[in-house]
Amino acid sequence: MSDQFSAEISSRICKHMNEDHTDAIVLYAKAFGGVTDATTAEMLSIDAEGMNLTAQVNQETVPVRIQFERTLADAEDAHQTLIAMVKQARVQAK
Repeated sequence: MSDQFSAEISSRICKHMNEDHTDAIVLYAKAFGGVTDATTAEMLSIDAEGMNLTAQVNQETVPVRIQFERTLADAEDAHQTLIAMVKQARVQAK
Protein backbone atom coordinates (compact mmCIF):
# COMPACT_ATOMS: atom_id res chain seq x y z
CA MET A 1 0.00 0.00 0.00
CA SER A 2 1.49 3.35 -0.98
CA ASP A 3 1.96 6.28 1.39
CA GLN A 4 -1.04 7.94 -0.25
CA PHE A 5 -3.17 5.02 0.88
CA SER A 6 -1.84 4.06 4.27
CA ALA A 7 -3.86 1.72 6.45
CA GLU A 8 -4.97 4.78 8.45
CA ILE A 9 -6.33 6.56 5.37
CA SER A 10 -8.05 3.40 4.12
CA SER A 11 -9.61 2.92 7.54
CA ARG A 12 -10.81 6.54 7.71
CA ILE A 13 -12.40 6.39 4.25
CA CYS A 14 -14.05 3.04 4.97
CA LYS A 15 -15.38 4.20 8.35
CA HIS A 16 -16.91 7.30 6.74
CA MET A 17 -18.44 5.34 3.87
CA ASN A 18 -19.81 2.57 6.12
CA GLU A 19 -21.33 5.06 8.58
CA ASP A 20 -22.67 7.69 6.17
CA HIS A 21 -22.97 6.20 2.68
CA THR A 22 -24.14 2.58 2.93
CA ASP A 23 -26.46 3.11 -0.05
CA ALA A 24 -23.48 4.14 -2.20
CA ILE A 25 -21.54 1.00 -1.25
CA VAL A 26 -24.46 -1.19 -2.33
CA LEU A 27 -24.54 0.71 -5.63
CA TYR A 28 -20.79 0.11 -6.11
CA ALA A 29 -21.27 -3.63 -5.53
CA LYS A 30 -24.16 -3.77 -8.00
CA ALA A 31 -22.86 -1.47 -10.75
CA PHE A 32 -19.12 -2.17 -10.65
CA GLY A 33 -18.81 -5.47 -8.79
CA GLY A 34 -21.48 -7.35 -10.71
CA VAL A 35 -23.31 -8.36 -7.54
CA THR A 36 -26.73 -7.27 -8.78
CA ASP A 37 -28.63 -9.04 -5.99
CA ALA A 38 -26.74 -7.31 -3.15
CA THR A 39 -29.02 -6.12 -0.36
CA THR A 40 -26.33 -4.57 1.85
CA ALA A 41 -22.60 -4.01 1.47
CA GLU A 42 -19.61 -2.88 3.49
CA MET A 43 -16.33 -1.27 2.39
CA LEU A 44 -13.40 -3.19 3.89
CA SER A 45 -10.46 -1.33 2.35
CA ILE A 46 -9.45 1.04 -0.40
CA ASP A 47 -6.13 1.53 -2.16
CA ALA A 48 -4.83 3.34 -5.22
CA GLU A 49 -5.96 0.51 -7.51
CA GLY A 50 -9.42 -0.32 -6.16
CA MET A 51 -11.64 -1.17 -3.22
CA ASN A 52 -12.59 -4.32 -1.35
CA LEU A 53 -16.19 -4.79 -0.28
CA THR A 54 -18.38 -7.49 1.12
CA ALA A 55 -21.94 -7.75 -0.10
CA GLN A 56 -24.87 -9.64 1.34
CA VAL A 57 -26.74 -11.80 -1.16
CA ASN A 58 -29.43 -14.17 0.14
CA GLN A 59 -27.93 -14.14 3.67
CA GLU A 60 -24.52 -15.00 2.22
CA THR A 61 -21.46 -12.74 2.46
CA VAL A 62 -19.75 -12.32 -0.90
CA PRO A 63 -16.31 -10.69 -1.33
CA VAL A 64 -16.16 -8.01 -4.03
CA ARG A 65 -13.05 -6.37 -5.51
CA ILE A 66 -13.66 -3.31 -7.67
CA GLN A 67 -10.74 -2.03 -9.73
CA PHE A 68 -10.60 1.69 -10.47
CA GLU A 69 -10.25 2.80 -14.10
CA ARG A 70 -6.93 4.43 -13.21
CA THR A 71 -4.48 4.55 -10.31
CA LEU A 72 -5.55 7.13 -7.75
CA ALA A 73 -3.10 9.74 -6.50
CA ASP A 74 -4.27 10.32 -2.92
CA ALA A 75 -7.21 10.45 -0.52
CA GLU A 76 -8.73 13.51 -2.24
CA ASP A 77 -8.54 11.71 -5.58
CA ALA A 78 -10.31 8.76 -3.94
CA HIS A 79 -13.01 11.09 -2.60
CA GLN A 80 -13.67 12.58 -6.03
CA THR A 81 -13.55 9.17 -7.72
CA LEU A 82 -16.04 7.63 -5.28
CA ILE A 83 -18.43 10.55 -5.86
CA ALA A 84 -18.13 10.18 -9.64
CA MET A 85 -18.67 6.41 -9.36
CA VAL A 86 -21.84 6.73 -7.29
CA LYS A 87 -23.23 9.26 -9.76
CA GLN A 88 -22.45 6.87 -12.62
CA ALA A 89 -24.01 3.94 -10.71
CA ARG A 90 -27.19 5.93 -10.08
CA VAL A 91 -27.51 6.68 -13.80
CA GLN A 92 -26.97 3.01 -14.66
CA ALA A 93 -29.59 1.96 -12.08
CA LYS A 94 -32.32 4.04 -13.75
